[in-house]
Amino acid sequence: MSTAPESRPAEGGWKELWQKEDWWAVWIGLAFVVAAYLLFNAGSTALGWIAVAPAKWSTLAQLDAQIAANAARYVAEFALFAALFGLAAKALGYSLRQFLPSFLLVYLLSLLVFAIGAWDQASKYSIEPPLLALLLGLFLSNAFTLPKALHAGFRVEFYVKTGIVLLGAGLPFTLILWAGPTALLQASIVSLATFFTIYLVGKKLGLDRRLAAILGAGGAVCGVSAAIAVSGAVRARKEQPPIAITLVVLWAIVLIFVLPFAAKALHLPTGTAGAWIGTSEFADAAGFAAVQAYGGMVEHAGPGSGITGTADQAVWSYTLIKVIGRDLWIGIWALVLSTVSIYWWERDDSGRRPEVGQIWWRFPKFVIGFLIASALITLAAQGHSLGEFNKAVKPALVAPLIGLRTWAFTFCFLSIGLTTRFRDLAPAGGRPFWAFTAGVVVNLVLGYLLSVVVFGNYWATLNH
Repeated sequence: MSTAPESRPAEGGWKELWQKEDWWAVWIGLAFVVAAYLLFNAGSTALGWIAVAPAKWSTLAQLDAQIAANAARYVAEFALFAALFGLAAKALGYSLRQFLPSFLLVYLLSLLVFAIGAWDQASKYSIEPPLLALLLGLFLSNAFTLPKALHAGFRVEFYVKTGIVLLGAGLPFTLILWAGPTALLQASIVSLATFFTIYLVGKKLGLDRRLAAILGAGGAVCGVSAAIAVSGAVRARKEQPPIAITLVVLWAIVLIFVLPFAAKALHLPTGTAGAWIGTSEFADAAGFAAVQAYGGMVEHAGPGSGITGTADQAVWSYTLIKVIGRDLWIGIWALVLSTVSIYWWERDDSGRRPEVGQIWWRFPKFVIGFLIASALITLAAQGHSLGEFNKAVKPALVAPLIGLRTWAFTFCFLSIGLTTRFRDLAPAGGRPFWAFTAGVVVNLVLGYLLSVVVFGNYWATLNH
């Protein structure tokens, strides 16, 4: 998961703008957002044409026909991704002869994952593309010995950083205001409580403080994205981020199945259940799978179940808590922990006085891209109500960017699996698991109390 040596110039130089992975993620992510913004204002749907993925299908014949009909779009999409990521790879010191074939493999495997995820029975089995990509990558990596040359395209951090910039496009500042103080307050309480629980338990168990911080951020925010962002901010060792990522995904998968059935057993209103799932889940894709599963359970049970609310209410309350409230904390934790690492941890280790400029050079630059993307979409959403935004702006402007973001995150999850071997994680032992599990317990209990007891009436009657 480390970058090439050529991608790490001397800190503070202008060369960082084209020789650092963080900045390339910003340039690529913002290129998509600016293009989408300009095309939206011009009334064009060109980006939506390129941002293609398999639609729902029930038979293989339907899938074959669909892929054939959109073949030109898939070629154009691959060419666009390959050109942008390839340009960055070349600037970062990678060989295009190795990167491009490897990225072609990543794209084709991701297309396979999307196709399986679009099966009309996939939701029944909680199959979500990012998690399926991870499992496929883990199988290939651990069942076979992949040629080293292929690793040039398995750029975990690069893909997730680009995805985080695009994540900003789905979170305009107006949407944050529409979320309201209740959602933001609950998300903040959970983020703080979960982080400090995992960090303090991890320290008590003797974990390195950087690993404890990565685990804490992974549980407090949005799993993989936060773990990678914070690992760079605190200069974690190479083997530490995969440990956090593995635990995040492990518990995310478990909770996909646990939370919907628990919510149904407790007869929670759909809005309340969505808030509890948003508070408790660790990955966006896993949370959507869980909340959609619960919505399906309620609709299938019908009025006789005694559960109030609609499937849409569950999805909306989940979105407010997880996708808006908790995901906002990526940049906050990265900034806070980079400052703590520079002024306390590294000073304790070296005895040298820290340099103030280190905070800037260490801060994940893709968070800046996230904020700029959010600002651009905020301009487009200006003067629209929430209903108008969802009806007019989101389908034409935001939806294609969300589609491209999903591809980037799928590339990331697939690459995580392709670069992770279980035997490499064994030396960490069981201590990281128990530290993270402590956070799981806090998430579940605190999330239930906040969603059902403290703010229960708000979530049960939520509409958008």
